[in-house]
Amino acid sequence: MRRDLGQDVPPVEWPNGIGLSTYRTELAPAVHRLMELGYREGGGRVPALDLWQQQFESDPEYDPTLCLIASDAEGIVGVAQCWTSSYLKNLVVHPRLQGRGLGRALLLEVFKRFQARQEGFVDLKVLEDNLRAQRLYESAGMYVVRREPVPD
Repeated sequence: MRRDLGQDVPPVEWPNGIGLSTYRTELAPAVHRLMELGYREGGGRVPALDLWQQQFESDPEYDPTLCLIASDAEGIVGVAQCWTSSYLKNLVVHPRLQGRGLGRALLLEVFKRFQARQEGFVDLKVLEDNLRAQRLYESAGMYVVRREPVPD
């Protein structure tokens, strides 16, 4: 899916009690746990912590300022992991905050960050059966640009 960044992005409205930061190495275990939880619900899988962290932090498109971390008093509750190519790799919200606007807030913040970098669009991939995520992306102005078959 794609979002044209030439269009206005609505203001970001954060749920009460949410703070935003960016990725730091010491957050890797908590970020990884949230990704594992999110993948269980949304399909796919995440490698073991050591491998995930090594792959993530050594990727040529890695920029810690493009990995947004949402936290509340209990810990990390949302992650938007992006690549420098204006690509949203992962968007995960803890189940206890789903339906409260955190996913939308992270998504809109991603759009604003890439607009500030003078990018023309943001892309992402979503599984065909992940309807909840598709509805979120569409509600934020994203549209399908290409469908790919999922390998067995």
